Amino acid sequence: MAFMEKPPAGKVLLDDTVPLSAVIEASQSLQSHTEYIIRVQRGISMENSWQIIRRYSDFDLLNNSLQISALSLPLPPKKLIGNMDREFIAERQKGLQNYLNVITSNHMLSSCELVKKFLDPNNYSVNYTEIALQHVSMFFRSEPKWEVVEPLKDIGWRIRKKYFLMKIKNQQKERLALSWASFLLESFPELATFLRFFLYALLFIMADLGPDKYLSDKDLQFAVKFLSSCSHPYIYKVTFATASESSALVIRPFSEKGTLKDLIYKQFIFLKAKPKDPCLKKYCNPKKIQGLELQQIKTFGRQILEVLKFLHEKGFPYGHLHAANVMLEGETCRLLDLENSLLGLPSFYRSYFTQFRKINTLEAVDVHCFGHLLYEMTYGRPPDSVPVDGFPPAPSTSVVAVLESILSPEAMKNGMPTVSRLLQMPLFSDVLLTNSEKTQFKIPTKLKEALKTAKECIEKRLVEEQKLIHQHRRLTRAQSHHGSEEEKKRRKILARKKSKHSAFESGEEQTMKYSNSNNSAGSGASSPLTSPSSPVPPSTTAGASTIPSPPPPPGAPPPNLDVPMQPANSTSRGALLSSIQNFQKGALKKTETCDHSAPRIS
Repeated sequence: MAFMEKPPAGKVLLDDTVPLSAVIEASQSLQSHTEYIIRVQRGISMENSWQIIRRYSDFDLLNNSLQISALSLPLPPKKLIGNMDREFIAERQKGLQNYLNVITSNHMLSSCELVKKFLDPNNYSVNYTEIALQHVSMFFRSEPKWEVVEPLKDIGWRIRKKYFLMKIKNQQKERLALSWASFLLESFPELATFLRFFLYALLFIMADLGPDKYLSDKDLQFAVKFLSSCSHPYIYKVTFATASESSALVIRPFSEKGTLKDLIYKQFIFLKAKPKDPCLKKYCNPKKIQGLELQQIKTFGRQILEVLKFLHEKGFPYGHLHAANVMLEGETCRLLDLENSLLGLPSFYRSYFTQFRKINTLEAVDVHCFGHLLYEMTYGRPPDSVPVDGFPPAPSTSVVAVLESILSPEAMKNGMPTVSRLLQMPLFSDVLLTNSEKTQFKIPTKLKEALKTAKECIEKRLVEEQKLIHQHRRLTRAQSHHGSEEEKKRRKILARKKSKHSAFESGEEQTMKYSNSNNSAGSGASSPLTSPSSPVPPSTTAGASTIPSPPPPPGAPPPNLDVPMQPANSTSRGALLSSIQNFQKGALKKTETCDHSAPRIS
């Protein structure tokens, strides 16, 4: 979808938080250079993949652009002579693959526009800053009081949100910050009248709609405008808010003190950074890693939990908590970007909590994000990976207890505490809050029902994505285990044992079949030898007139005493052979028979 274009009905908007992976499949040498064929995949589905072709010079250009992060990236060095050798190309391909692995696994780098354009030029080829600048300039032509000073490139992590530094003509010291993302100013004519009377520093936030936008256009406009009428001690004030069919505009007072993330990373103290500096420069590789003091952790944590509990009780979805979304005013934290969930924008930590099926509600998402924020406040940096197996020493054991309840492997497996339960833990239960600002946050009944339905749809998409990731992980584990050397060796051993067992059983079966056939064929010879019985003489009863019965069969030969007797249960084959070898025809007795069958003639 083109930048600033209204999405067609039913079209799924691109989720910029879905991680991209890249694998170099092959290389091809041309006359003067080598091209690398790269397979890029979005998410876990192989169907959502494509090929790109990049030269080493493209990698070098990307690496130079990423130097602003101050990270040491493992790009293979240049080579002028011998760079077309096959061995060198194969070695360089391995190095480039390692480079891709590093930048796609870094949460900040993989989310930036530079890497997205390198890996996915079709979806990120638009010059967002230039288009936004054109529309901003067109709008302010009718407002001679305002002047665009310069674009504030990449001060935030979202690709489709652009910022501009504004000033009022004739007041050189008065400057405004404007952020622009896929927004038509012509859609909001009421803004022109508003700006004529608003003369102090403002932050203009214009955001495109996201994949989790489930409110109708009418409900969205009503909900966004509702934000400007709300007030809470720990929610940053919205001065003006409105929405169109494709985007929304929110205006807030601009704060030069920065956010909680700026305080954690101590940007304005050690790096002398400015609010308009790119986020890669400010947050990607801090020079000094040091957490906040224990009292700050307790106070800020309690304030953030209180506002999360308030939003949950009101039925207002959030899910976008991170250190850069918390504005600081003295010792008070105020939550930013409540409009994100209304616009359907994906969360900064979405690629983390989609891996765990226990995090299946927006309340659980807020608790998980709070765990990340508490880790940053404690240690001055985000966790290297989640879940966290072991936590470094902290200012208090109560801090570690809260972190373990949220980010440990057991918490990911068995579930995390609720916001109310976190407020009762020793780290936050004894914090006294003194802010007495009046709360005004009454959501109309009709809007509350629409928010409830949208929240259920957001959670449904989250659960479906987690299910697919879980199935893919199980399949990958099974394939990896099946293809491991240890598993191959185990299968070979089992196959050998099974083959030997089958051969043994087959031999026994053949022997038994042969034995049974011999028993049925030579049962007489295989029977035990006994003494021959005397022949029965013919009946001599006087006066018998019946036909005499036929003579009995000849008796068995006498046993040979020289041959040892074999047991009855010996093999039939041996008994049969022995009987045949020891048979003596001369030992048979002759018998005389009286044949009376011949007819008598008288």
